[in-house]
Amino acid sequence: MNPLLMNLNGWEIPIIVLVILILFGGKKIPEFMKGLGKGINSFKKGLNDIEEDIKADPADKKSADN
Repeated sequence: MNPLLMNLNGWEIPIIVLVILILFGGKKIPEFMKGLGKGINSFKKGLNDIEEDIKADPADKKSADN
């Protein structure tokens, strides 16, 4: 794990949150988090699709190719 994250004290976290609020504003953060959530869901769906392709029967792929 990143050693920077392990050394955060009690006052450092609220200061970081305040700086983020000042930089991005209250309205941009929910939009960012929504986009991040959609990206994570899309990534997980892609991983599941790849996993299903790997587990699929090779005979099914041969018949689909022909």
